[in-house]
Amino acid sequence: MVGSRMRLSLLLTLLLLCIGGEVRADVWSYTDQEKIIHFTNIRPTGASAGKWKRISRGGGVMGKVASRRGDCERCDRVPSRDRSPERFSRYDAFIFEAASLYQLPVALIRAVIKVESDYDPRVVSAFGARGLMQLMPSVISDMGVQNVHDPRENILGGTRLLRILANRYNGDLVLTIAAYHAGVGSLRKYGNTVPPYEHTRKYLGMVMERYRQYAARAE
Repeated sequence: MVGSRMRLSLLLTLLLLCIGGEVRADVWSYTDQEKIIHFTNIRPTGASAGKWKRISRGGGVMGKVASRRGDCERCDRVPSRDRSPERFSRYDAFIFEAASLYQLPVALIRAVIKVESDYDPRVVSAFGARGLMQLMPSVISDMGVQNVHDPRENILGGTRLLRILANRYNGDLVLTIAAYHAGVGSLRKYGNTVPPYEHTRKYLGMVMERYRQYAARAE
């Protein structure tokens, strides 16, 4: 299992290091015979192309919104409505504070916020997740959050949860992001691997995409 995690981490690291040239929005995945899940943002070609499945298709969070429009069971109760460009820098002080406190990349926190809420702290999901980092009611108090729609509290709480998950999975970024979306129980059910849930894999692809973009801009 440790070897599998290391290979997953290595694959993701290689993906994130390929920051030159065009930033590709599409992400493909396949699971090999050893149950190791592979990801790439380069369109597969050649004889092996057929084994890859596209799990994220262009547009990041907008792709998520589009899929929700066709699946109203997953429509946000309170959707993102803030379209001001300032929202992308409005919470910088809280993001940097959380990154420093919990020793996580700023790019990861930004990616999760972008995909979860598009930087609107008023968002409420179909399942009751709330705020910038879409904290579920079951974890709000455990993360020390009193006002879940307060941007600073939500960011600190969400980042704390990411830190706990990163510790649980020995720094494996793929499993950390998957667990943030699907929960620890879902990963445990499938041998501590990314569960075969369509929405979780799409979410993972979108967060990876945004993480890569934000990390590239920071350099």
